[in-house]
Amino acid sequence: MRTRALIGTIVLSAALGATGCSRSTQAEQIAMAATGGSAARGAASIARYGCGSCHIIPGVSGASGLVGPPLSGIGNRMYIAGVLQNTPPNMVRWIENPPGVDEHTVMPNLGVTHRDAIDIAGYLYTLK
Repeated sequence: MRTRALIGTIVLSAALGATGCSRSTQAEQIAMAATGGSAARGAASIARYGCGSCHIIPGVSGASGLVGPPLSGIGNRMYIAGVLQNTPPNMVRWIENPPGVDEHTVMPNLGVTHRDAIDIAGYLYTLK
């Protein structure tokens, strides 16, 4: 499954490059294809849920927290929180209920809805 998603992302990336899309637009379209989420809605949700109070998140105003890890480059990391393979379904699962994935995490369950988690994942996958 991950291989198929990766191949699809590479093919989509090549196709988007041929259209002359800007790099940020390409990243958003690739993330949307991988997650089904909207990067723009995801950035707004990140701000609304207060994720930046704990994380540094590039492109999100005021997201300069030092409690959790910085999320720059999260789209290229192999693991989420050191416990889950970095795939879109796992990213959504983590965002929805971190303690449900890892009972030892300090990241709280913020009550993120499934739709918002998909959009947040869509934004986070633009951070390469």
